[in-house]
Amino acid sequence: MRTTVLGLGEAGALYAAGLVARGGDVTGYDPADTATPDGVRRVDTPAEAVRDAELVLSLVGGKVARAAAESVAAHLAPGAVFVDMNSMAPDAKRDTAALVGADRFADVSVVGSVPEHGAATGVVISGAASARAAEVFRALGAPVEDIAGEPGDASVRKLLRSSFMKGLGALVVESMAAGAAAGAEDWVRGQIASALAGGTASMDRLHDGTLKHADRRAGEAGSSAELLDSLGVRPVMTAAAAELHRDRADAALAPADDLLAAYSGLAVANIGDARDRMGMMDGGIRALWRGARVVGRARTVWVRAGDNQALHRAIARSRAGDVLVVNGHGDTTRALLGELMAERATKRGVGGIVVDGALRDVVELEKIGFAAWARAVTPAGPYKNGPGQVDVPVAVGGVVVRPGDLVVGDDDGVIVVPAAEAATSLLGGRAVEADEAARRAAILSEPVR
Repeated sequence: MRTTVLGLGEAGALYAAGLVARGGDVTGYDPADTATPDGVRRVDTPAEAVRDAELVLSLVGGKVARAAAESVAAHLAPGAVFVDMNSMAPDAKRDTAALVGADRFADVSVVGSVPEHGAATGVVISGAASARAAEVFRALGAPVEDIAGEPGDASVRKLLRSSFMKGLGALVVESMAAGAAAGAEDWVRGQIASALAGGTASMDRLHDGTLKHADRRAGEAGSSAELLDSLGVRPVMTAAAAELHRDRADAALAPADDLLAAYSGLAVANIGDARDRMGMMDGGIRALWRGARVVGRARTVWVRAGDNQALHRAIARSRAGDVLVVNGHGDTTRALLGELMAERATKRGVGGIVVDGALRDVVELEKIGFAAWARAVTPAGPYKNGPGQVDVPVAVGGVVVRPGDLVVGDDDGVIVVPAAEAATSLLGGRAVEADEAARRAAILSEPVR
């Protein structure tokens, strides 16, 4: 059977290898710089990838699954089966089925550990093409539950399972972190291992998998919480699991503490010069007290104009090294933070706040050393009704800021550096600093005429 695998990440590579091992003619496509499994013919475009394919497996990740389906929909061969294996909400699966054609679509939800079992991992399948897809996965040695039904039905089963599995992984991670903090890590590990059927191996798999795949699993846990809510079940534990995954994902992507320390004393202007003046907030976002300086990871907040309910949640979620970055819609009629909230934030190790809006209690903020940048100062307090969001991309001072991005502020203003570019921007900023120092020395040494 001629098969195409879209997405050659960890899972895609394992399924491609499994198909090759069983004599399949396998084509792969991935725009990222990933390794190509042995025996897979890799091509350069989505259209070329699916040409003449009888079976297409999509393993690109839920965030880009729709875009991947759109890129191949017009190029699928007559009679080809499109298998969507991405972890997504049921509605998203139905949308994808409509894109590629419901009669050829199979919703396949993986219900086990692909790194452990490879292509033989158990699956649940729904959709009009479920029977045809089931034959393929049985041939790969996978336990198959073909529930037929509609696109999205298999995803519902997956998300119901995830509400437990992702919650269990989150609980293991949090409990082990608490054990380490209390100096009792080995004891906690023993307690957890003794309660799991697989003992230490199961515990380590849950712990390590949660940390390694925190970003992807955060989305899946969030979708599980939304499903439970739609079913009338309050997702208290599932929502908490999603929050822990998001927090660990931010920690993995964000600049490390030693990198933050390396930015100490480096001027915002020098960083901006090194980055071609990109990422600098507009001049309306100004330091509220002279000498204010901060370097940290963005803890992003999006509030309704004049309302700080979400900002309270962000402070409760913050950790040492964070900087609160708030989209307040430029509203200057209500202060979103003052002395008391700043004290709470300082106790959690938050270095400061950047607000596209207003703040108050400036004298007290300076006394406690809480660095602050805002568009205005007003004594009027905020509303606390919501809505608002935490840890989402926000626009502040004309710059898009993502959770975990590097934020540097000084008397001149604020610059934001994408987390992945923090190390290279440090080198660039230091080079600009050294060049300016040399030029200044040259100017001072010139004779006066």
